Amino acid sequence: MRAFLNLSLAMARGLARDRAAVFFTLVFPLMFLMLFGALFKDQGVGKSDIVQVGSVKVLDGMPDTERAGLRDILEIEKTDGSAAARREALEKVRKGDADAAVFQRDGKVELRYSAADQVRSGTVRGVLDSIVQQANQRATGQPPAFALRTGTVEDESTKPIQYLTPGLLGWAVAMGGVFGSAFNLVSWRRKRILRRLWLAPISARSVVGARIGVNLMTAFAQTAIFLAVASLPYYGLKLTGDWWLCLPLVVCGTLAFMSIGLLVGSFAKTEEAANGLAQLVILPMAFLSGTFFPLDNAPGWIRTVSEFLPLKHLASAMQDVLTRGESWGTALPVMGGLLLFAAVLTAIAARVFRWDAA
Repeated sequence: MRAFLNLSLAMARGLARDRAAVFFTLVFPLMFLMLFGALFKDQGVGKSDIVQVGSVKVLDGMPDTERAGLRDILEIEKTDGSAAARREALEKVRKGDADAAVFQRDGKVELRYSAADQVRSGTVRGVLDSIVQQANQRATGQPPAFALRTGTVEDESTKPIQYLTPGLLGWAVAMGGVFGSAFNLVSWRRKRILRRLWLAPISARSVVGARIGVNLMTAFAQTAIFLAVASLPYYGLKLTGDWWLCLPLVVCGTLAFMSIGLLVGSFAKTEEAANGLAQLVILPMAFLSGTFFPLDNAPGWIRTVSEFLPLKHLASAMQDVLTRGESWGTALPVMGGLLLFAAVLTAIAARVFRWDAA
């Protein structure tokens, strides 16, 4: 126990004295949270720009009250009904200068939009469909048999920070686990510290336990800082349900990514090589796991690849327990998967591990 405590203290002091390690482990991921949180803090649905070519009865005949209600979501630019004006309107849509063009031909309202922005085009189609239905109702004088009331599944207080925090926290845990273990292993091997520990009357269990303890301490510090900053009124993170389950998820995630770091450190011969290999693993995983942006509209092969990445499952489970009110039923399978992943990679790393640089 004494050897374990002394090693843990020495490792913690070494980490605290390494300013670059402290920056990239604690400060760098936090900068992303603060930046993205500020950028998307007041994100909402912007206005859609529509070019109206000539006379369109459903638009021209709208009552003033309905037209006023559309001012926050539609900006309508009216042009003459000539063929040249129609071509110009369609060209604007193709170039992205307008979201849609609407005109009336042979008694039918026609809408032309670009498929490049599916979200904006869906909004325009929905709004215009609503306008047409209301115009039909006014023309027939009969109320519809059914009425549709729409709403989001999230609470009105939901903000982008609810989705940014879990993903970026998972990425921070991954960075700390991989880089911490890989760099330490390579550095200690080059300085022959590993060989001295091997010859010293210290069990391998104490050495490994001390390294895990320091990494867990760092991960818990990351979690505390992330949640404290994201919960500030400026960002507005709201924790739900059994949010504290993020702590055992952090433990399992740290072990999983430490195993990746051990494998990287077993192959790399220099700190530069360890840095390159670690970046090669973490950066693609961060983007393919949906940490920075959702993968809903990504190609199918990317979504398939993401299912095999531990960061994807860690970030998703963190979001479930932190902001979606989920509990053990969601967290336990992910914890088990991460621990299994850690066991397999640690076993592989043990087979290729070298005590000496030679």
